[in-house]
Amino acid sequence: MDSNGFMVSLLSGAAAGTSTDLAFFPIDTLKTRLQAKGGFFSNGGYRGIYKGLGSAIVASAPGASLFFVAYDSMKSCLKPKFQQLMPKASESFLDVVTQMTSSSIGEISACMIRVPSEVIKQRTQTHISNSSWQTFKKLLRNENGEGIRRNFYRGWSTTIMREIPFTCIQFPFYEFLKKSWAEWEGAKEIPPWKGAICGSIAGGVAAATTTPLDVLKTRLMLSHNSIPVWQLASTLYKEEGPKIFFSGVGPRTMWISAGGAIFLGVYELVHSVLTHPTL
Repeated sequence: MDSNGFMVSLLSGAAAGTSTDLAFFPIDTLKTRLQAKGGFFSNGGYRGIYKGLGSAIVASAPGASLFFVAYDSMKSCLKPKFQQLMPKASESFLDVVTQMTSSSIGEISACMIRVPSEVIKQRTQTHISNSSWQTFKKLLRNENGEGIRRNFYRGWSTTIMREIPFTCIQFPFYEFLKKSWAEWEGAKEIPPWKGAICGSIAGGVAAATTTPLDVLKTRLMLSHNSIPVWQLASTLYKEEGPKIFFSGVGPRTMWISAGGAIFLGVYELVHSVLTHPTL
């Protein structure tokens, strides 16, 4: 990727991440409170649905930028390598493998920023503290004695476990929908608003499918002490039943489906404007 392509991905990603978080933060708060231990109303109900917004806004632009810089650069360099490794593979298969690998690398990169932000945001959303800044200071004080790094990166492995399946569903499906729509219309590519529709469908499918992993991630991030993910899953199943793993599936699917339209729609729009400024 050249310097111009790097800046296009950087700015497009920043615009996409910030606009999505601003538009759909209240739904994310409702989803978090539904998944938190004790249930929706004991964790704040409908009150203070913008609590934790500060940490999300601070991290949204750099996190989304990191994702798209990694995703776009990996797409351009990995496909030729996969073609060499699998010379007999079909073009569509190579595209899916490239998109899944590239988006996975992008998610891991973004999680370096996203995980600490999520920890602060979700603890603030469930009224464990009064503001993002107070949550940040509390984590820095290391009151549980587990170390600052473990406090800020609590749920790291579970977040990766959630994001990689999510992105491996969302982005190949998103690219497939865009390509199919363009071929159906006999066009080289579709306009940004149609890309937004494709992003919405792909995001909704991926969100519903990966909700159990999201529940585990939320519980780990809200936990005062570290706990192995399999132990947590077993405890939740025994104490709260199998339905707990799909708590918040409605708000999550609605939020990410609508958010996917804005996230990928804004990305496509800004990318198009920066790449073809005269159009």
